[in-house]
Amino acid sequence: MNMQDLPLTEQVPPLPLTLLPQARQLAQQTGRPLIEVLEELSTLAPEVFVQALGQCMHYPTLTALDLHAMQPMFDLLRFNDASTLHAVLMQKPDQSLYPEQSLYMVLADPFDEPLLLRLQNRLRVPVQWCLAHRNDIAACLQFHETQMRAMDQVQHSDSAAHEEEAPVEALSLKSISEDSSPVVRFVRSTLYDALKAGASDIHLESTLHGLRVKYRIDGVLTEVGGLNGVMQAEQAISRIKVMSELDIAERRIPQDGRCKVHALGREIDLRVSIMPSVVGEDAVLRVLDRKALSEAQGISLEVLGFAPDLLAQIRAQAEAPYGMLLVTGPTGSGKTTTLYGMISEINQGEDKIITIEDPVEYQLPGVLQIPVNEKKGLTFARGLRSILRHDPDKIMVGEIRDGETAQIAVQSALTGHLVLTTVHANNVFDVIGRFTNMGVDAYSFVSAVNVILAQRLVRVICPFCKVDDVPEPALLRKSGLSVETTQHYQFKKGCGCGQCHGSGYKGRKGIAELLLFDDRMRELIVAKAPISQIKALAATTGTRAMRDAGLALVAAGETTLQEINRVTALS
Repeated sequence: MNMQDLPLTEQVPPLPLTLLPQARQLAQQTGRPLIEVLEELSTLAPEVFVQALGQCMHYPTLTALDLHAMQPMFDLLRFNDASTLHAVLMQKPDQSLYPEQSLYMVLADPFDEPLLLRLQNRLRVPVQWCLAHRNDIAACLQFHETQMRAMDQVQHSDSAAHEEEAPVEALSLKSISEDSSPVVRFVRSTLYDALKAGASDIHLESTLHGLRVKYRIDGVLTEVGGLNGVMQAEQAISRIKVMSELDIAERRIPQDGRCKVHALGREIDLRVSIMPSVVGEDAVLRVLDRKALSEAQGISLEVLGFAPDLLAQIRAQAEAPYGMLLVTGPTGSGKTTTLYGMISEINQGEDKIITIEDPVEYQLPGVLQIPVNEKKGLTFARGLRSILRHDPDKIMVGEIRDGETAQIAVQSALTGHLVLTTVHANNVFDVIGRFTNMGVDAYSFVSAVNVILAQRLVRVICPFCKVDDVPEPALLRKSGLSVETTQHYQFKKGCGCGQCHGSGYKGRKGIAELLLFDDRMRELIVAKAPISQIKALAATTGTRAMRDAGLALVAAGETTLQEINRVTALS
């Protein structure tokens, strides 16, 4: 495909390069994207600005009509990624599948170097880079989102005759705007905005005067809006119950349910918890995006960003022929992602790998994944018993919640299987007490367990607004540090910008502590030695405290002391 196939407008003069320094300075001061500031300073109409910028940077340019005449390639760059990145991969409709130079990577911001690098690393086919206005790209994506929604409705109607499934709520800007009920429109727009923002949980909290809405993004709750009126709040919670097939008349006891929505080009599960309060009912919806990682061509342990030495130890333990590998941490600490990363890396097709989960969050090729269904009697314990009759080599148990499941998992590890599982505890040493309280014999437990991994996710400083920082002495004392011990630290902080929505943080990284079980460790645990002795032995065998791992990120300028204090405690 030749360059002349794309419109490169010659009659529009290029953008004056003298505007760039002024725009960069203003963008840095205000935290706004450079492309928006530059467009304001140019005083040009949007279509003229894009053409002038294309002339300046030697990019072909596309108009809204050009985009409408082309076909997006969402199999190579997913719809939700295109929406987030303000970039879309297009192909002319008269081209065969992926011929040389027939794909066009349409950008809104050519100054976003991290974005360009990310796209270059992701795309594995030749592309022609070109520019379009961000509003035209957004309109293009909105149009194709509506088209996908129509196709989804056809597919669902065809499959409904063959199998009974729970109804799927279709979310799109068009469907939300056309809804006549204000409450239904509020609930659907709340879900849609949360999914676009990348929230892991959606909280709807009843108050004396209505409803508050909060999103958990990067592990932190942020209030994003609300709804005035007690009656409207009750109707919103009732709408959530209807979607989850719960009892709308019952308001005195907790209820748990699930629902599905179709948004951003894929189906997403929501796990719903309704809880009564003194002023009404609260709802929490946990987002379970099954395809978010599985569509990214596999999950690996590197997704969480563990330190290289710790990562090498985890990989070595995941390749053990038998035994138990326990991962612990609070909800949202990345435990399941760690287990999926292990399975993906060890799944070479030579072993039978079976998982039992509640629910199945990501779909893994070549792995038998069993969802827990307590209504039908399929619990973790019962499913695990059945798995053992299915000739497995490696087993993943989503979570050990009770003594029966713990006993079966330990016996499985003792009879030649590698068992990967999670349990809720604060640190690696508390896991020992958890299994003891569940009635597992100490000798069986230490014989089965190979390693315990405790982990957390900490927010990392936004690279777009990162600046040097000097922490207050009071903060150092609160963190157990001093000016002398932190002389080599490269303290940084985020000022807050458009890229991080003013939070100063963008993305998360894993920190962890690893407890390896050797003969000396097993002897201490069986002898019921004090935790202080067990910790002292662990320190001599290389166990690094989770807080120390977090402080190493602070020293490297990747996160802040406030963030480490939020997720870890002084020992």
